[in-house]
Amino acid sequence: MTAAARRGTTTVSERAVRRIAERATTEALPGRTAKATATVRGRRAELSLGVTLPYPAPLADGVHDVQRHVVERTRELTGLDLPTARVSVTSLAAPRHSRAPMSPTAETDSPGTNSPRAPARWWSRRRIPLTVLTSVAALGCGALALDLIQVHTAHRAAAAWRVSAVHWLSGHGPGDPGVVIAGALTALVGIWMVVLAVTPGRRRQSTVHTAAERVDAAVDRSAVESLVRDAVGGVAGITAVRVRVRRRRVTVRARLAFGDRAQTSAAVTAAARAAVSSCRLRREPRVRAVVVPEPLWQPPVPAPVPATAVATKGVAQ
Repeated sequence: MTAAARRGTTTVSERAVRRIAERATTEALPGRTAKATATVRGRRAELSLGVTLPYPAPLADGVHDVQRHVVERTRELTGLDLPTARVSVTSLAAPRHSRAPMSPTAETDSPGTNSPRAPARWWSRRRIPLTVLTSVAALGCGALALDLIQVHTAHRAAAAWRVSAVHWLSGHGPGDPGVVIAGALTALVGIWMVVLAVTPGRRRQSTVHTAAERVDAAVDRSAVESLVRDAVGGVAGITAVRVRVRRRRVTVRARLAFGDRAQTSAAVTAAARAAVSSCRLRREPRVRAVVVPEPLWQPPVPAPVPATAVATKGVAQ
């Protein structure tokens, strides 16, 4: 019998993990597609998903079901160690099926359990800046190493660009304008990389509370804007709504066509606060609502007092 060490190894590519995760997301959300990114290091995998959830539906519960089903199916089919999956809600859409998103291994969360503390912000991996910086550094170091190898092994003359660079540097000191400009640009790039390293990024995403352990969920602010816009648009007398969601404040500007302005403003504020609260954001922003009357808006005329009521009042006096 062949020894286990001589039978070979099975390697699961990142592309296979990504396709399996996307297929598992389709199983949990029938009719929906997902975009996944996967990283495989040995027997351990990391997975991130961008999904579209049906509306209306609880965001935290939907993310929990998708995350749990994708993790279990990916572990089962790949055999890799997948601790968890990061699920990002990229948009909301009207449900295409009459049933809610299902999970084959669905387990109900106890209603009385306390939600674990959600992270303040999701950190971006800074793929584009890292790729650009790595590519430039690799090209420069690779060209220099190749030229040095050719000079010392093949006994060739140094490349013209390296000779020109050495001659230019030997004739220009620290006070030369070209050296100063190059140093300033290098310092700006360094400051930019430091800022990217110490800031989380993903400013358009806000984390939400979940009832499950080891589940981190975030919702795009455009989805919160859509929820608030739909909620405020259902208030009687409102014709147009503009919503802007920031980290600490939600600003709502609504146009009033008819009705009492004070009552409508209170209704708009209540509807916006209810929509924001339903998202279960970790840091719930303040709501500021402004109701602007349309040019043709007229204040409601008080209802006339019936003559019988006036007569009754006079008799009582």
